[in-house]
Amino acid sequence: MNYIKTLHDQVNAMLKGLVQQLPSLAIAITILVITWFFARFAVSIADRLTRNVHMRENLKQLVETMVRLVIWIAGLMIAATVAVPGITAGSVLAGLGVSALAIGFAFQDIFQNFLAGVLIMLRDKMRIGDSIECEGITGKVERITLRETHIRAPSNELTIVPNSVLFKNPVKVTTDNPHRRFQITLGIVWDHDMDEAAAAIRKVVEGVKGVESSHPVDVFAREFKEGSVEFLVRWWSGARANDFVIQDEIVRGIKRALDEAGMEVTGADATTIAIEAPPADGDSTVRAAEPTRSRHDEMV
Repeated sequence: MNYIKTLHDQVNAMLKGLVQQLPSLAIAITILVITWFFARFAVSIADRLTRNVHMRENLKQLVETMVRLVIWIAGLMIAATVAVPGITAGSVLAGLGVSALAIGFAFQDIFQNFLAGVLIMLRDKMRIGDSIECEGITGKVERITLRETHIRAPSNELTIVPNSVLFKNPVKVTTDNPHRRFQITLGIVWDHDMDEAAAAIRKVVEGVKGVESSHPVDVFAREFKEGSVEFLVRWWSGARANDFVIQDEIVRGIKRALDEAGMEVTGADATTIAIEAPPADGDSTVRAAEPTRSRHDEMV
């Protein structure tokens, strides 16, 4: 019977303590609600301020996220101090220090992605809207958060990539420069006039819509093949242009022009792409990168 009475007394004491704490808990919940409204208001203010400033979209997201994070940390500390009167701001900070060390080991990957997200947002490269390639992932950057980056593939699939992957591995930003250089190789049977073939090819490429007229079209007779001469054709187009459409028009146009001239095409290779800064005027041949050797070249 004494055990039952002891249990009854303890339950009554707990209920009395809970009732006494109800005002403090109500105030703490009110503080959290106010924190939520204040965080939303502060983020909207930050959005208005950054909208009038020339700032990258990912930096705007970083500013809004940091504003929201700081307000919530302050609100949670105030609510904890009100709910538990024995807790002070100093004890909360000390507890956060100890718990942060333990949580850091347990959630190492999460914090690694968080830090990588901050650094990615701060650096000048890889902005929202850029097309990138990294670790077999190709697509357009749609969103950058503190933990992950959303990449939309050309086939419309969405890939969610941890920020640590993009930070630790090489990332090719194909839209970093306003223009990109493309190239194809094809063979012309060597009993045809090579100068006429080069002139016909250049005329076709220069007439295709989307090819940059501010940069020269290069048509080089590169080397002899068995029964043909290999030509390297290079042109520049906008980094955000539809390169598949431009390539299709160029290949079809070259084939049509050479057929009309009675010239036979042989040994055409797949298109290779070199991404470079546009060369200075009059110096495109000297500063152009060494063409990538095709699979056919390596076999020969």
